[in-house]
Amino acid sequence: MNYTGLMIAIATFVIIGVFHPIVIKSEYHFGTRCWWAFALAGIAFITASLCVKSNVFSPILGVIGCSCFWSILELFEQKKRVEKGWFPKNPK
Repeated sequence: MNYTGLMIAIATFVIIGVFHPIVIKSEYHFGTRCWWAFALAGIAFITASLCVKSNVFSPILGVIGCSCFWSILELFEQKKRVEKGWFPKNPK
């Protein structure tokens, strides 16, 4: 049996689950001005995925990179959710 697809699917599920609170906390503490950190991390992970020869780790690094890029969009969406009162606003 080949478990590669299952391992990548589980890793993708976990990565998406981890990025959700990262975006919430990032927006709370830094606002949307930290978008560039997600962009740099995304570029780094995508580049790493191109350099790794493993059939398991290369796609996982690619998923992390794309999740970083997607987090930029979610960061700005999180700002809107905070403005609607769905999430707490940083008092500072």
